[in-house]
Amino acid sequence: MLDQWFGRVRWDRLWDATLETLYMTGISVAATFVIGLILGLILYLTSKGNLWENKWINTTFSLIVNVFRSIPFIILIVLLIPFTRMLVGSMLGANAALPALIIGAAPFYARMVEMALREIDKGVIEASQAMGATKWDIIRKVLIPESMPALISGITVTAISLVSFTAMAGVIGAGGLGHFAYLEGFQRNNSQITLVATVVILIIVFMIQWVGDYFTNKTDKR
Repeated sequence: MLDQWFGRVRWDRLWDATLETLYMTGISVAATFVIGLILGLILYLTSKGNLWENKWINTTFSLIVNVFRSIPFIILIVLLIPFTRMLVGSMLGANAALPALIIGAAPFYARMVEMALREIDKGVIEASQAMGATKWDIIRKVLIPESMPALISGITVTAISLVSFTAMAGVIGAGGLGHFAYLEGFQRNNSQITLVATVVILIIVFMIQWVGDYFTNKTDKR
């Protein structure tokens, strides 16, 4: 049946492209979560009225986040070519896409982290301070646990965006399903490959959303 409808699809190449997409997405999501969480905490904690209030640091990090969040991803890839070559030795392949994926997604997630932290009831923080909790205790035992459902929801949205970013990166040789669909499908006028690659990307997105929703509900104490 598959050969009848999709006889022009090279399934071995499709499998390899899928693994490359999963690799790029997995590594970039993990790095984005860590970097975005740190940036989001800095933005929140240094803002007015919070634990590490510092206008200069807050303004500096806000500017950095806003700049990188505003650059279209396809342009960011081009801008980072010298940095990528220095870091991984090439601008082709799955590893070459990682710097642009992480730098493009981390500022976006940082703002989501900041918004999640702002939703925490100030009374909880004040109660922790009254009980003698240190600033680090408040971060580890109050801020992060209380905002965890929103943090997971945010990284789920970011992960889905990263899947689409990997597809765009594939057009300029980063590998994955985007590269497979463009090179084998579009350039060779093979609509079967383009369709199958699109379906696989949709399956990946649906799986990410399902896993994200599951853990968001699991950590939501309301």
